[in-house]
Amino acid sequence: MGTDIRERLAGLGLRLPEVSAPKGAYVPAVRSGSHVFIAGQIPLTGGELTATGRVGAEVSPERAKELSRQCALAALAAADSVAPLESVVGVVKVVGYVSSAPGFVRQAAVVDGASELLLDVFGEAGRHARSVVGMDILPLDAPVEIEIVLQIAGDDRP
Repeated sequence: MGTDIRERLAGLGLRLPEVSAPKGAYVPAVRSGSHVFIAGQIPLTGGELTATGRVGAEVSPERAKELSRQCALAALAAADSVAPLESVVGVVKVVGYVSSAPGFVRQAAVVDGASELLLDVFGEAGRHARSVVGMDILPLDAPVEIEIVLQIAGDDRP
């Protein structure tokens, strides 16, 4: 991606948040060879949930899309803690989980918030495979959760 990643973030009016402490027995991100696997990120502000509830009930789809974007930005912060974002050569996969009210079927539009952020930040290198899953409930009653796999330049160390 190159050294302009921080400038691109700033140009988008974004800054990486602090990496949130895990809410369980795991780490926020792991580097394995040329990939960074980022644990599922829920929308946190100052370590607390930004919003709770199901999309299509307590949380509007539009708000959930914003929260999905927030999760993706948090995922980039987690990735940066194990490999500099400047070393990212591509986004491999995004998995989005959406806590959905009965009858809500627009989960893909919610997770577009994360996908669009990655395209805004990485350009063509931000194009990725994706899965989206509607859930009855997510941890801590979060409306969305996003996990990402990035490819990075460098050695193939485990």
